[in-house]
This record gives sequence, structure tokens and C-alpha cells, in this order.
Amino acid sequence: MPVLNEHRYLRHAVDSVLAQDLDVPSELVLALGPSTDGTTELARQLADADERIRIVDNPAAHIPVGLNAAIRASRYATIIRVDAHSELAPGYAARALETLERTGAANVGGVMHAEGRTPFQKAVARLYNSPIGLGGGAYHGGTHEGEAESAYLGVMRRAVLDEVGLFDETIRRGEDWELNLRIRRAGHRVWFDPHLSVTYWPRESWLRLARQFRATGAWRGELVRRFGRRNGIRFFAPPALVLVLGAAVVVGILQLTVLDALSALLASIVYLPLLAYVLLDLAVALAPGGGSLRQRLWTLIVLPTMHISWGLGFLGGVLSGARDTVDASRLGTRNTPLP
Repeated sequence: MPVLNEHRYLRHAVDSVLAQDLDVPSELVLALGPSTDGTTELARQLADADERIRIVDNPAAHIPVGLNAAIRASRYATIIRVDAHSELAPGYAARALETLERTGAANVGGVMHAEGRTPFQKAVARLYNSPIGLGGGAYHGGTHEGEAESAYLGVMRRAVLDEVGLFDETIRRGEDWELNLRIRRAGHRVWFDPHLSVTYWPRESWLRLARQFRATGAWRGELVRRFGRRNGIRFFAPPALVLVLGAAVVVGILQLTVLDALSALLASIVYLPLLAYVLLDLAVALAPGGGSLRQRLWTLIVLPTMHISWGLGFLGGVLSGARDTVDASRLGTRNTPLP
């Protein structure tokens, strides 16, 4: 479990891991980044209270660096990746081990089920769980078990990781997708089991969400630079939205300045995709299950925030690479504990 500024969530995440009922030895290795919100102190308290918890340092604070440090320090044949912003469902580990054995896969993942506490976080969670929000990857709500492109978090055979190499430490986001690409290229299978469920808690504010999605989009753009069309077609929808939005702004300026009436009318066709997107946004916000009025209003804002932030990051990543882009939403969090 890589950990950075997760004081609000760490105890819940750790408790969900330690509560897993297994008939084999297990441990929890925390890769601690240089937190500023009391996370380090909390992690050491938790480690002092349970001998199954071990700690390694991750001074670089990058997720794949921390994951690799934790994997190298681990002692057992199966690696279960856990996120400090998530909670494993009861029986998750036992079911994953059974699925590994039953299928012969190298990596098994399940459903990322987002949940929220505030109206904003609930709006984000609802869009996470919707194919409209994040593009319909199997782990966002798939129901059919089978081979997959990637796995959320992932329950992996250590021998396969040693064979293909660990996480690529030059990739800051999307490192799991790239690792699974190498696993599949090596002739192994990645498996999706919808009976595996992980609760994920989204970012708690609009600015943190926008920062997270911009960074994620930038690194997806970097992965497109490196691996081209091996990236799924769904990744190209948000940047297409950004390009259409930019074209609409240019057309609007031309209509107000230099275009004659007929040309201005013909150019208005560029607004049609944006009109369709606005209607889609409204339909999602007003659909049954949208929650309270505040949650529905946040949905109207959150959906384009996710897509535009991701799309802007993606275009930057494709054009100039992700470079040193980091997920700034993980920095400087407050240490108010969750109930």
C-alpha cells in the first residue's frame, strides 16, 4: 500500500486489510511517502499495534516507486495491491486467491465501487460508477467474468512480477495498465472477477478532483506516445471534447468579427456536439438515483470537470509528454479523521 497524505483514510484502509480472513500467512507493507498531515505518525502507530504491518520508506513519493519498494520487501508468493483511499470488501483476499488458482491467471482484479459522504463526493462516486463518467472499463461496473486488459489494484503472482519486471518507475499514473500490458505480452492472463469489490473514496473537493484528472490524463497521453493504439478508443473521447470546445470558441470569435451571415450560420454546426454534451450532462444529473438537489447540481459541474481536465492533460501529454506531472491532489491534505 503506497501512502501519502492519507490521514483521513489510512486507518479505514488498513482495518479492511487486516480484517481479511485467510488460512495462509499474510502481511501488510506500507510504503510511506513524506506526508505533511500526520500520516507517517499514524502509520507507525498502526504498525506498533499489529506485527503484520511493516513499513518501508518512499522518499520519492511516487506510487510505482513505493509499490516496488513494498514488493521487494514482501515475503510471500502473492502480491495484493491496496490503495490507501480504498477499503477491501470482506472476503476479498480469499476470493482473489481462489480465482488465481481456478483460472491460472497472473493478475486478478475486480470492481472499483466508488462511494461518497458529502453531496460533492457522492456526485463524483456516481460518475465513477457510470460508463458515462469514466468510459466503461470493466472494473467500473462490469458483470461478466473473463480475461481483461487491465486490473484495478490487482492480485498478482510474485513469480510473474519477477519475470516481467516490477512497475515502471518512470510512469507516475497508469502504471498498472502498463504492467498488465507486459504481463499479457509475456503470455500470461489478466482476469476480471466481478465478485471482487473494493470501495474507493473519491477526492473531496472540486480543485483536487480537477488536479487528479489532469494528471491522470497527462500520463495517459504519455502512454499513447509510448504505446500508440494499444490504448483503448475510450481514452480519446475526452480530448475530442476539448478540441470541439476549442473549435467552438474560435468559431464564436470569427462569427462576431469577420464571418458573413451565411458563413456564420454554416459554422454553427460546430456547436451541435457541445449541445448534445450539455443535454447528456443534464440527463445524467436528472436521472433516477441522482440523489439530493445539491448532489444533482454537483453532477452538472463534476461531469465536464472530469472530462475536460482529463482531456486537457491528455493533449498535453501527447504533444509534449507527461514529464514530471504529479497528482497534486494528493499533496497538503488536512488531517481531519473520517467517522
